[in-house]
Amino acid sequence: MNYIFFDSVTRPDLLPLTFTRPVADIRFGILTNREKWEKLLKAKTSTLTEDYLKEKFPLVKDEINILLNGTYSPTPELVKEVNALKPNQILVKDDFIIAMKLLAEDLVSMSSESENSEDIPTKLNPLKLNHLWDIFAKNGDAIIEDFKLITKGRKSQPISKTNQVIAPENIFIEKGAKVECAILNATNGPIYIGADAEVMEGSIIRGPFALCEHSVVKMGAKIYGPTTIGPHCKVGGEINNSVFLGYSNKAHDGFLGNSVIGEWCNIGADSNNSNLKNNYEEVKLWNYAQKRFVNTGLQFCGLIMGDHSKCGINTMFNTGTVVGVNANIFGAGFQRNFIASFSWGGITKTTTYEIEKAIEVAEKVFERRDMKFDNKEKKVLKSIFKLTHEFRYI
Repeated sequence: MNYIFFDSVTRPDLLPLTFTRPVADIRFGILTNREKWEKLLKAKTSTLTEDYLKEKFPLVKDEINILLNGTYSPTPELVKEVNALKPNQILVKDDFIIAMKLLAEDLVSMSSESENSEDIPTKLNPLKLNHLWDIFAKNGDAIIEDFKLITKGRKSQPISKTNQVIAPENIFIEKGAKVECAILNATNGPIYIGADAEVMEGSIIRGPFALCEHSVVKMGAKIYGPTTIGPHCKVGGEINNSVFLGYSNKAHDGFLGNSVIGEWCNIGADSNNSNLKNNYEEVKLWNYAQKRFVNTGLQFCGLIMGDHSKCGINTMFNTGTVVGVNANIFGAGFQRNFIASFSWGGITKTTTYEIEKAIEVAEKVFERRDMKFDNKEKKVLKSIFKLTHEFRYI
């Protein structure tokens, strides 16, 4: 069977993270939703997404296709229901489509509402990303589900005796990982250490927690779950209930809480974010689709940072701040709680981070990881520069 992800009507509510990726490629738990589905389906997937992302995320069609809503995390039970669909049947939860089985000619129009279509309601309650803040707010449940999926029938590498460990049965260490002289408390949720990752001496970690492959927790870090550090990251200081999608650094002291950091980001030394308002009111967060701040319903909500964005040392982010793609932020005082993509500066003066300079920096950042910022990546960044023009003048 050929499986294709679609972004669904929820995509605009997940900007700026979905400026640079399909919804299915947001890290949520230990894995991305795409990685979870592919693991359970034992099949590769492709994507029906925005025009400017199609070259990087190409669509593969077959005579018969199952389309998957990228906002949903799978379970073995949900996969069974998806694979049981017949042509023109649609698996639904409340008013949302989870999956549909379509012929190739119906893909372009997504013509699921034909006379022959049939809705199949599910009684399951799969995890779903509706809003930006769901990525950290639901991350604990996602880590627990992914931990079961990844570790089922497998044995952890031994935990070094230099560590102080609570609930070792809830800790899984992959091959090549190094953990020495750390405190690991998995009482409230599992701790997963990915392949070739490292937890340095003096680190204190409470689960649920995931450190993905080739990532590093630096000496003396304090990390409260639920927290996910995606692949190829370096983190230090104090982190609480946050998600790093991957390839980003917060390598020094400073606090990050109830936050989501995209890929290719860098948080300067001693930078901090507020995650609680002084008046204890519910936090509002910028919404691209509505072009205004919306109520999250949360008392704790910190920083959302899009891909390629960076901040200087001692940067202070206000409660409920959204930073777009490829912003360069610096300067004293609390930053604005909405910083547009390709912004350069801080609260006293902001100019446009010109696209050619942004590409030059991205090329250097990729080179440091032995990767190439190719023409596909350049085209995506140039498209986002144009798409986000209006927001630089709000």
